[in-house]
Amino acid sequence: MGKGITRREILALAVASPVLSAFPGIARGQGKQAKSFNRQSFIYAPSAVVPAGDSARVSDIKVIRQWKGPICISRLVNQGTESVLVKEAVLFDLTLPLPAETRLYAEGFQMLSQTGGTLGQPTDLGNYTDAKHYKLPAPEGAKAFYGLLTLSEPSGKNHLLAFTSCRRFSGQFYLNRSRLKVVVDTEGLELKPGESWQLEEFTFQSGPDRERLLANLGQRLQVNHPRLHFAAPPAGWCSWYCFGPRVTAQQVLDNLDFIARHSPGLKYIQIDDGYQPAMGDWLDTGAAFGGNVQGVLKQIRARGFEPAIWVAPFIAEEKSNLFQQHPDWFVKDQEGKPLRSDKVTFGGWRRGPWYVLDGTHPQVQQHYQNLFRTMRRDWGCTYFKLDANFWGAIHGGRFHDARATRVEAYRQGMQAIIRGADDGFILGCNHLIWASLGLLHGSRSSNDIKRTWERVATTARQNLQRNWQNGRLWWNDPDAVVLTGDLPEEAFRFHATAIYATGGMILSGDDLTKISADRLAMLRKLQPPTGQAARFADDSLSIGTIKLPGKEIFCLFNWDDAPRKISIDLRRARRVSDFWSGENLGRHTSEFTIDQMPPLSARLLVCS
Repeated sequence: MGKGITRREILALAVASPVLSAFPGIARGQGKQAKSFNRQSFIYAPSAVVPAGDSARVSDIKVIRQWKGPICISRLVNQGTESVLVKEAVLFDLTLPLPAETRLYAEGFQMLSQTGGTLGQPTDLGNYTDAKHYKLPAPEGAKAFYGLLTLSEPSGKNHLLAFTSCRRFSGQFYLNRSRLKVVVDTEGLELKPGESWQLEEFTFQSGPDRERLLANLGQRLQVNHPRLHFAAPPAGWCSWYCFGPRVTAQQVLDNLDFIARHSPGLKYIQIDDGYQPAMGDWLDTGAAFGGNVQGVLKQIRARGFEPAIWVAPFIAEEKSNLFQQHPDWFVKDQEGKPLRSDKVTFGGWRRGPWYVLDGTHPQVQQHYQNLFRTMRRDWGCTYFKLDANFWGAIHGGRFHDARATRVEAYRQGMQAIIRGADDGFILGCNHLIWASLGLLHGSRSSNDIKRTWERVATTARQNLQRNWQNGRLWWNDPDAVVLTGDLPEEAFRFHATAIYATGGMILSGDDLTKISADRLAMLRKLQPPTGQAARFADDSLSIGTIKLPGKEIFCLFNWDDAPRKISIDLRRARRVSDFWSGENLGRHTSEFTIDQMPPLSARLLVCS
């Protein structure tokens, strides 16, 4: 929590950053806007303190910024004699001197929200946005981003703005046309007289190589949030995309038998949502499953495979035994009753409205440890898909620890889960991106896949935009690869190429007892995962490269509705072949060109 700061410390820090002065209603830093966009723009940008309430006095609240190279370390200090409820700290308030056609990419608070497009016209990359779907508050007329914002000028110069820590507070960006605010959400917490809060670390970097900027960011994030280590991205099978919530024990065992005989590289056999009788009662088996979950998991291990299971630990439905027996364990509303999630956000996709377990409650933390210890030691599970993690940081409620932030509530709950899961692989799904740093082995990087072209294309773009995270922060999970259905062959090849290009986890989502021989061959070619994500020159995501021992892989995508010409620079004479068909495309000296690459298609080329 906060701690006192001496006046000597305040003066020492203030020397390194602009001195802040009072302003009616807010505390604002003195400064001038730079005409160019560089680090000086941030050094001279004003800062501000926004109170939780119009009449609060904030003239004694100071934002103190100190730069160490490209890193800015900030603190919020109450020099006054009265406590103040602080809604947010504006670290920088800037006008962006960049053209409207500057390409933009920004992260969301939770997994399903990403933004692309341009500075003049930001575009949602998914349907389930923070603002519209999850009802996260944002200033009127502004777009809110979280954690990371990149800006790529038409000239080729790239700018990266990012928070390089997320221990207590959420770092945000508010964009309103050309005005940008870099903000730390302090959630209306009380800052007492003489108290100071360490805010989240921030970085600004520019350069011609966007991938290098992202690599630098990944390194710094690991310094503040060391990665949970897991040697290689898992490969396995998931029941959800073929059987959904009506999955049965026999269906799992039938696919286990097929995998053992025809695709043994799919080591993790994951039972998804549907085995439990109620959301929250994870150690019980629902009657519809048609068998004992523990018995099925035991058979998975007996066949030499790894038992894996789906859990949504932060939520429970009203009729669950967990909620009925322990209503005091849940996040409270303003009346002190368990908060119904649909009152403040999306209420849940199945058996809602959900209620949210309070990660700051000691008994909830013990519950998490017991739950996952039972699944790991007694059930033998070595892989846990955690879903609905967003709700662990629900807004609009009250926690058992009144001084805790939403980020702290989520992280405390996750830390208890990690203790219980021991050496089990932990995959985050529908989770917070920045607040999950250092808490996951694997991170879902897109929306759910569906057997439609629209979803194949949108999930591919979402996944590839997060390629820089794979192998740096965690192993990316591009969601299941689905190779059965009515899509044309070109669409399946596009989908499989995009999965390969992520370098992340491989999870089959098909009822493999019904897969054709040619699609099974394609699935086998995806195994084992390379662990190496394709690197793209820009966010057009047209040409990606993967360097593997003795060869280089080129991932080519035509996202357009018309044929297009695509050329790759081989740099020297190489032999080129098609990854999927194995066709030898000949030896080429310096360049390989596809004159008429079909619309909405992809190629995977091996150069050796």
